[in-house]
Amino acid sequence: MANDKKIRAGIVGGAGYTGGEMIRLLLNHPDVSISFVHSRSNAGNPLYAVHADLLGETERSFTAELSNDIDVMFLCLGHGESRKFLEATPVAPHVKIIDLSQDFRLGESVGEREFVYGLPELQREKIKTASNIANPGCFATAIQLGILPLAKAGLLKEVHTTGITGSTGAGQSLQATSHFTWRANNMSTYKVLNHQHLKEIRRSLQQLQPGFAEEVNFVPVRGDFPRGIWVTSYLQSDLTLEAAVQLYKDFYAGHPFTHVSDKQIDLKQVVNTNKVLIQLEKVGNKLVIHSIEDNLLKGASGQAVQNMNIMCGLDETAGLKLKSIVF
Repeated sequence: MANDKKIRAGIVGGAGYTGGEMIRLLLNHPDVSISFVHSRSNAGNPLYAVHADLLGETERSFTAELSNDIDVMFLCLGHGESRKFLEATPVAPHVKIIDLSQDFRLGESVGEREFVYGLPELQREKIKTASNIANPGCFATAIQLGILPLAKAGLLKEVHTTGITGSTGAGQSLQATSHFTWRANNMSTYKVLNHQHLKEIRRSLQQLQPGFAEEVNFVPVRGDFPRGIWVTSYLQSDLTLEAAVQLYKDFYAGHPFTHVSDKQIDLKQVVNTNKVLIQLEKVGNKLVIHSIEDNLLKGASGQAVQNMNIMCGLDETAGLKLKSIVF
């Protein structure tokens, strides 16, 4: 797609957390113009009525109307809702779709639309020619980027991993576990060893290491902070730390958002960015991998924009050169 003409984007489900992040990113994207932000429940209200930080940024309002006069449509809908939307709504064949739900991450299709799994560090070349993208899950992104280099080398064994997520990972609809009074000064586990992202993780791992049949033992944890994901994975490995670090740096060479740190990492380095930082440790015969991201950016809307950039022939980092909040 030529860079002299702005990409026209529509956002469906613009009132939630990922929809809000999508609006913020696209308002500041040099090669994109927003054609509409769809929300039935907020139709007619200005965007800043829901996303208060957009006051002074745009006078655009939510709309209940849809248009096919766009190049790309972002589906920022709840799980199960994207499939329903596409089954009920005529979308012109020329419109590229990037879905942020889990509805198409395992190779599902709807009508004539087949979806490519949109993890650029795994299959950037397929994304370049794709018309429809299934954006990866937030935990799935951080866990996969922490262990894909081992799978590529055929060195992946049974993995134990713990991931701590911010409260925005639960969505904007209020739940018992997202109330401030419950979340503050508190932590809890959920979906232990049975998280829905494990299916897409295993699918990617077997793509790189076809014989991999061992467990990925994942314990998700609700954290006492709004945004970000911290994942620590470990497994038995004969690699030295130096060899492991080189393996990872070689794997991610040329990928602008995933970086291997030689020093200890912390979550604020990635919050409000599209980056994933990885740090390795060797403790006895165990290789320990820390991988961190912002769940709303590289874990959701930022990665969706990254995928759009690749699909449309733009600089992969366009609109995503964001500032971390270290302090």
